[in-house]
Amino acid sequence: MYQFKEIVNLANTVLWDYVLIFALIGIGIFMTIKLKFLQFTRVFPALKKMIVDIVNKKQVEEGKMSPFQALSTAVAAQVGTGNIVGVATAIASGGPGAAFWMIVSAFFGMATIFSESVLAQKYREVKEGEVTGGPAYYIKNGLKSKGLAMFFATTCIIALGIVGIMVQSNSVAGSVSNAFGIPAYIVTIVLAIVVFRILVGGMGRIASFSEKVVPVMAGLYILGSIVIIIMNIGNFVPAIKSIFVGAFSPKAIGGGALGITIQQTIRFGLARGLFSNEAGMGSTPHSHAVADVSHPAEQGFVAMIGVFISTFLICLSTVMVNIASGAYNPNISAAEMTKGATVMTQNGFASQFGSFGGMFLSICLSFFALTTIVGWYFFAEANVKFVFNSKPATVNTFKAIAITALVVGTMIDATFAWQLADLFMGLMALPNIIALFFLSKDVKEILADYDSCVEKGNIYWEYEYQDIEEEKTRKGSILRRGLSTTTLK
Repeated sequence: MYQFKEIVNLANTVLWDYVLIFALIGIGIFMTIKLKFLQFTRVFPALKKMIVDIVNKKQVEEGKMSPFQALSTAVAAQVGTGNIVGVATAIASGGPGAAFWMIVSAFFGMATIFSESVLAQKYREVKEGEVTGGPAYYIKNGLKSKGLAMFFATTCIIALGIVGIMVQSNSVAGSVSNAFGIPAYIVTIVLAIVVFRILVGGMGRIASFSEKVVPVMAGLYILGSIVIIIMNIGNFVPAIKSIFVGAFSPKAIGGGALGITIQQTIRFGLARGLFSNEAGMGSTPHSHAVADVSHPAEQGFVAMIGVFISTFLICLSTVMVNIASGAYNPNISAAEMTKGATVMTQNGFASQFGSFGGMFLSICLSFFALTTIVGWYFFAEANVKFVFNSKPATVNTFKAIAITALVVGTMIDATFAWQLADLFMGLMALPNIIALFFLSKDVKEILADYDSCVEKGNIYWEYEYQDIEEEKTRKGSILRRGLSTTTLK
């Protein structure tokens, strides 16, 4: 067992410290240039349109999600314990300057997640009356590689639907038990019942849960962070200065004495930023694939909002709380600070709000982990449908496996489980990045088609669905169904 753990650690070091940082940032830069820096012009108009749709209560077709529900489900998965504990670890290991590189990763990640979303929309399928899609589908239908698609699907099922659920449930049980003194087994029972009731409701209940809980969850955490920043307003400008100075010269803020180098600052900032918003990982396209929109590009714009929320708002909130409140201590060595990173943010809240601050953060962590469980399960289920051709019995069996993993996760030491999750998440990202590169021409054409539609005054896209039954007897059969046009006001 010891040797196996060492192999996993070595594989994670190679994947996350070298291969994935360059691959994920590389594909982000590549797509940003190819799409002519769409981050600057598309995010806020998409946000405005989505708010209008929410106010008008836009109706969606059965078996699909609204754009906001798809975004909420994606954010549910993106916003997890990594946005609190992971970010604290990043600034502990790389100094305040790591926050700058998180923002850099998020900026380029917007182009990546746009690409993932539009490809997921273009190559999605209809199975058992429900739309489904994701990287496995655009790898198979777009890249024409069934083997690579199966590899992605298998690693995704393990990473998100089994091991990932275990580590998230462990976070919930530990956090609630420590903060409120509730026995872990009671937390486990309640958590299992809540998750089971959500999952058995299928896509509709998952979407309803996400659109109600995620905005409240994220909003409360950001609000609490803003209050702490205001309470320490005198430290605001110095905190901002430490982020920008530390990004390029860690020694200028004591990093040299603490053993922090610029290489570490960049590495931890980029890695944690990419891990927090999941751009390029291949997870969030599963929810964006099922959004009911008139054109794939529309959901691509919405997907970019998810990265903005996850990194620009929530991760930066965590950074500012830790620096402004004094929870991050630049006089403690990086090695010592990293050991205490799991409680750093908790100390930041507790220093301002007392015991209530600790309980507040515990509640936030619990809801972050809960929504991640639901989001990750949904993504994994899409791949179960892919591998087993959407057999209802298999999907129901997987629900039971996921609940079992949830229960087991509260009873184990999460350290090795996290290492396994990191490994399989890294492995599933590789075929997705390959697909994004080779299908980048499709992404550019979809964006150009959308702009052409805007110029003509209506948005229209003829979706192509793989006919699953016909495909068994007539390879490559396609059902075409045009959506009604939406006239721009």
